[in-house]
Amino acid sequence: MFNRGIRGATTVEHNDEQEILQATAELLNEIIAENGLDPEAICSVWITMTTDLDAAFPARAVRQIDGWELVPLMCATEIPVKGSLPRCIRLMIQVNTDKSQREMKHVYLNGANILRPDLAK
Repeated sequence: MFNRGIRGATTVEHNDEQEILQATAELLNEIIAENGLDPEAICSVWITMTTDLDAAFPARAVRQIDGWELVPLMCATEIPVKGSLPRCIRLMIQVNTDKSQREMKHVYLNGANILRPDLAK
């Protein structure tokens, strides 16, 4: 078994609590569906947001998903690089799996699909 990372990102239109929570839940649910994740196999989840988002802790959305309330979560601020994508939420999920790196399905939604067009649908 290996410890693999699954990346995901999304954007929101406004610095709004409900919008941040909804976008985070949507992103995680898409990552779960694409990778068939079981919360028992998750080591931890890193969540970052750009500095223009401060209306909510996105970890709240993760804890509300059935089975994910005990998964270790950490929120942080994304490095504020000039010209970077605004209003962006990113996830890095560390999972124990037998799958190869190539089998990991990374998810980029909304405006975040420009971050990794090679991986976005």
